[in-house]
Amino acid sequence: MDWQAFVLSLRLATVTTAILLAVAVPLAALLVLGRGRWLAALEALATLPMVLPPTVLGFFLLVLLGPRTAFGRGITALLGHPLAFSFDGLVVGSVIYSLPFAVQPLVAGFASVDTALVDAARLLGAGPARLVSSILVPLARRSLLAAIVLSFLHTIGEFGVVLMLGGDIPGATRTLSIVLYNQVENFDYAAADRTAAILLALSVLSLAVIYSQAHSRVSGRGGRDA
Repeated sequence: MDWQAFVLSLRLATVTTAILLAVAVPLAALLVLGRGRWLAALEALATLPMVLPPTVLGFFLLVLLGPRTAFGRGITALLGHPLAFSFDGLVVGSVIYSLPFAVQPLVAGFASVDTALVDAARLLGAGPARLVSSILVPLARRSLLAAIVLSFLHTIGEFGVVLMLGGDIPGATRTLSIVLYNQVENFDYAAADRTAAILLALSVLSLAVIYSQAHSRVSGRGGRDA
């Protein structure tokens, strides 16, 4: 087991998930509470990485963040190093690639909140930030948990964007998915079995957390109804 890649994958997934929550919560609230035809275009743009091939997205980001574009050169001058083939670049790519997996559950959860509660809060003078923090997020906790878990797992398992944008640099951009690919390419199936088993265990454990929360919520309702 490449524990350096394991720690790097967990770090990447944690940082990406934290950034996604900061972006996805207000974005989902805007899509649910906002008014305007332009919101449909915004939602389509936020969903695009879900249907776009990862290698295509990774290639576009590689070109955008590289020295061939003015934007890439500006970022390099600002940070002192290019974003391509760096951990920071992986974070940028992971945030964009996993954005739909954070936004979509939150949009569904926020949309399921009773509009009467939202209207009542508005009549009492609650602003957008108060509506989100006091009404939408507390009443859509399961959707928030789903967004966290899906974002984390999607980042852990991503391959195409990581390979195109970060390459295979030990300690910097080599994640577990890259390690698994290298092990299979080298016919080291024993090591690949262990790496794949860890990825599978992380996925099953995380999904079990979501469904256990759902079942406990249903059981609690059943007890109160009885």
